[in-house]
Parts: sequence; C-alpha cells; structure tokens
Amino acid sequence: MNHMLRHAAAGLLLCVAGAAGAQDYPSKPIRMIVSFSAGGTTDILAREVAHQLSLSLKQSVIVENRPGAGGNIGTDYISKSAPDGYTLLATSVGPVAINPTLYVNLKVNPQTALLAVAPIADVPNVLVVHPDMPARNVAELVAYAKAHPGKLNYGSTGIGTAAHLSGVLFAEKAGVNIMHVPYKGADALNDLIAGRIQFMFATIPSVIGHIRAGQLRPLAVASEKRSEALPDTPTMAQAGVSGVITGAWFGLFAPASTPPAVVTLLNKAVNQATASPEVQKRLLAQGAEPMSMDAAAFGKFVAQEYESWRPIVLNSGARID
Repeated sequence: MNHMLRHAAAGLLLCVAGAAGAQDYPSKPIRMIVSFSAGGTTDILAREVAHQLSLSLKQSVIVENRPGAGGNIGTDYISKSAPDGYTLLATSVGPVAINPTLYVNLKVNPQTALLAVAPIADVPNVLVVHPDMPARNVAELVAYAKAHPGKLNYGSTGIGTAAHLSGVLFAEKAGVNIMHVPYKGADALNDLIAGRIQFMFATIPSVIGHIRAGQLRPLAVASEKRSEALPDTPTMAQAGVSGVITGAWFGLFAPASTPPAVVTLLNKAVNQATASPEVQKRLLAQGAEPMSMDAAAFGKFVAQEYESWRPIVLNSGARID
C-alpha cells in the first residue's frame, strides 16, 4: 500500500512540476530549427513566424538552419532535443510525410519522434520555365516534350522531394517522357535561371522574385485555384493537364513528449500570427496560403498526408538508402 502511495505521490509531483513549467513558459529564448537552407520557402515562413512569436511570447525566437539529407538532419536533431518547448522545428511536407517512405534506413521516424504543434501555410507549386524556352504555355511545353522525347530536363531539390514527385505526376498525366535532374536545395533554381535545365516545379515563394524580375516564366500553378500572387497564371487543369495538384505545406513541430500545455500555448500563438491581417497580406503576396488548426487536428492532418504521399512515392520508384 505504501509502495502504491509513493508512486501516486511521485506522479502527482511530476504533473504539478509540468504544469508549473508550462505556466512559466517561456522563461528564456526559444530556438527554431529550420530543416532547410536559408532563403528557401521553409526559411522564409519560419522567420516570419519566429518574429511574430518573439512579439507575442516576449522572448527571443532564434532561427537556426540545419539543412541536409532532405530535411532529415533537422528532424534527427529535434528528436534528440529536450521536450521542453525551447527547441522547435520548422519543416515541410517532405521530411514529415514523404521521407518515411522514401528513405530505406531512416534513423528517426518523424511520425513518432515529432509532435505536431501548428501549421503555418500551404504553398502550391508553380511550373516555371527558363525564358528562352519556346513554350509559352503548358500545351506548348507538352507538345515540345513529345517532339523531343527524353530531351527535356526538369530539376528538383532532390530525389523524392515534392518538386521531383510533381514532375513524375506531370509526366504521367501529360503522357510525356522527360528527364529528372536532382539537385541539392537551391542549386536547381540556380541552374534553371542559368538555362542549364529547362523547367521545374517550385514553391511560389522561392521563385516569385525571379518571376517578377523576368528571370523565369510561370506556365501554371499546381493547385485547385489560382494563386493571389500569380493571378494571371492558370491552374494546371485550366492549362489542359488535370490531376496535377501538388505543393508543400509547412508547420511547426516539437520533440515528442513536449508538455501539452506548452504545445497548446505555441499553437495559439502561431494561429494568432497567421491570422493577423499584416501577416496574411505578406504570406499571400508571396504565394503562401495561411493555415490554421489546433494541434490535434494538425496531427491528424500530418498522418493523413503520410498516407496520401506513400503510394505516390512507391509508384515513382524513388528510394534512398
């Protein structure tokens, strides 16, 4: 009996300590790990959210980029961090919903090692070509690809990424034979601008500046509706190729076992940030659609995304050891 009472008392003390810790949170600066390089869409959105959290939580939120292995390095780092809310992960659909199927020997399963905190934004892909390409629209690109089978090169940010799988889906739906050229991160965009490859699917925020500068030509957005950032650019379906709706969502995660009260507080702060008119205006101008869910709903969404992407990854034949 005394043994049981001791265990009950210990459990009660842990609960009280956890509640007190959450009540005092945050009492020191927070680190936000970004699983991709600086300047990419994840980084752009993370810095916007970090700034807003710094204001609302009255603590510094320091962004730190830890790119590599398709976002797995960031995931691995967070999985080993203390679950106290002071080390968070800003990442995207790839590391969380695609990599568990893509990587054969994944060190850490993000579906179990991470705790979904809050979504940030949904960002459709846009099909962009080098200005020297003769194709002025999707129909002309498809015709060009059919006239030159296997000669048209499209780039991606890596094997199995949303950019790569978007190309796979496009080739299937359009009935064309195109060549995939995988890169590491922003190198794909640099080579597209230089004219070394002909086209690619990229998130709108990562290319909107280059489109406005005339360095890239948008042909279609891979979404159900047109983007406010590119109102004159048709959807893939409007351009004549149905069934190509791809993009990337971005969100905030914490190590598993992070106290629920901390997760709830962070979720509320992120949702308030993405709901503010000023932030929404900036995100929409960049081609990002703000998202809002409670932590439980976001967790279910992430699990569903894993199930949705799994057959696409398997059908592509892409696997990484």
